[in-house]
Amino acid sequence: MSAAADGAATGPAGRAPLITVLGASGFLGSAVAAMLARTPVRLRLVARRASPVPPGVAEVETRAADLTDPGHLRAAVAGADAVVHLICHRTDSHAWRTGNDPESERVNVGMVHDLIDTVRERAGGPPPVCLFIGSTSQVGLTSADRIDGSEPDRPASVYDRHKLLAEQALLSATAEGVVRAVSVRLPTVFGDCPVPTAADRGVVTAMARRALAGEPLTVWRDGEIARDMLYVSDAARALVTALDHAEALAGRSWVVGTGRPTSLRDLFTSVAGIAAEHTGRPPVPVVTVDPPAHATPPDFHSYTVDASAFRAVTGWTPQVPLRTGLERTVRGLTEIRREQPAGS
Repeated sequence: MSAAADGAATGPAGRAPLITVLGASGFLGSAVAAMLARTPVRLRLVARRASPVPPGVAEVETRAADLTDPGHLRAAVAGADAVVHLICHRTDSHAWRTGNDPESERVNVGMVHDLIDTVRERAGGPPPVCLFIGSTSQVGLTSADRIDGSEPDRPASVYDRHKLLAEQALLSATAEGVVRAVSVRLPTVFGDCPVPTAADRGVVTAMARRALAGEPLTVWRDGEIARDMLYVSDAARALVTALDHAEALAGRSWVVGTGRPTSLRDLFTSVAGIAAEHTGRPPVPVVTVDPPAHATPPDFHSYTVDASAFRAVTGWTPQVPLRTGLERTVRGLTEIRREQPAGS
């Protein structure tokens, strides 16, 4: 892989390793693809819609495929030395949530079992690295205000249950020698993205859009729920670093975060102030509203992430301060608004 080929074996006949990125057209997927493109690898970028080709990579292949089709998935990972699994089904109405429906479970859990079955059919060669992206919220409603990955998992939402089931399947397959799976559990990831089709659909960007439009920002209850916010380039670098150290990391999950929580009220107040610097208007207010019907207990649970175990193995640390990340996010949205035709 880079130093990336350290985590996965080199390709056949000494060629650079082949890395398949599933979900490469998405927000985080496009950032990971762009970062991998700067390393000596061959890339296969796969998603439901065509992925943009990042600059800098000598060998890149893009595929548009329905990965719920086992045949398409088999073709996507054929010959890959490493697979980065970034596929997740979320509902249309609440982009950060997973619905309790057969389609969500089929994509979030069933596809992982298909991947394991596909790799199991391979003849010879070392088991491929599989990098799975989990969520720090899989731990559930822990009593601790700081998590380090040693806590028992008691997922309290459909999304987290799906993530845990998929992760457990991959780690069991690792114990069997089928794959070398590494699960990296990320906190809330946010940021700007230069790829038009891969905009962040999370809460930070949603609030930044409101602030730029002059609309008030809303928090539930008192707004004191705290989140560990990780800028997208730091998240992508954590994943690429995990590939570099796959041999040491394989067989378990690892939590990644900044270790610096911020309350949603403070977060949105910062977003409002930064947006005001771009619009020349006073900052929009941050107001309290009642939680919606779709809110779940994890929405009101605060904790921060201690990534010291991951850091001890990989040396990874976050580099982008929260304020800088918010400024980049708002600036990116401002540039998009300027480029859009009036009335669009």
